[in-house]
Amino acid sequence: MNLHGQIALVTGASRGIGRAIALALGRSRSHVVVNYRDNQAAAEESLAKIVAEGGQGELCPFDVAEENQVEAAVKGIVDHHKKIDILVNNAGTTSDSLLMRIKPADWDQVIGTNLKGTVLCTKIVSRYMIRQHFGRIMNLSSVVGQMGNSGQSLYAASKAGIIGFTKAVAREVASRSVTVNVVAPGFIETDMTAKLPEKLREEFLHAIPLGRFVTCEEVAEMIVFLAGEKSGYITGQVFGINGGLYM
Repeated sequence: MNLHGQIALVTGASRGIGRAIALALGRSRSHVVVNYRDNQAAAEESLAKIVAEGGQGELCPFDVAEENQVEAAVKGIVDHHKKIDILVNNAGTTSDSLLMRIKPADWDQVIGTNLKGTVLCTKIVSRYMIRQHFGRIMNLSSVVGQMGNSGQSLYAASKAGIIGFTKAVAREVASRSVTVNVVAPGFIETDMTAKLPEKLREEFLHAIPLGRFVTCEEVAEMIVFLAGEKSGYITGQVFGINGGLYM
């Protein structure tokens, strides 16, 4: 997939799925704007990896849940590059707890970053995409937002909200050749899942028909496809990359 010359903003690109997405977009020759909130060292590492693989990019620190920060950052990107073609709303967090133990601060953190952050970034970036009559927006949800998971009610609510939001916005901006889609990963192969007790890990794997966790790179490849020209007739869809855990 060749995305040469396209400007791509990836939120939460300092680690994990966000970093994998940024690297994949960089390999596809887009100019990657690596967003982060606090961890500058990790973001610099993401950018260094992009450059080492022959890509181009820049750092762009801002909090996705703060509208003024998002507004200023996106304006800066467009002022410099004269456009913005791709937005990947990946920044997210969780505060897992049973419902009865959830505190107001937990609500503000999870819903603020995951759902409000996606709404704000989409709102502000889509203004420019509508004017230029082109844009690709990909929002990261989760299998948990589709099927639920005990102890993750806040996370599930935020990720389910992203799905509904995406479907509505896709209808609003389609006439301007802007597509909006959801990628909903299942359980991901990370250092955290690798450290799970063997019995618990086997229980998770047993529930997945394909018998393994998804990798960050597999999620990233779906993002690259949706960013490309061959996906121009796809909008308002939810792409589950979960090994059959949820069908």
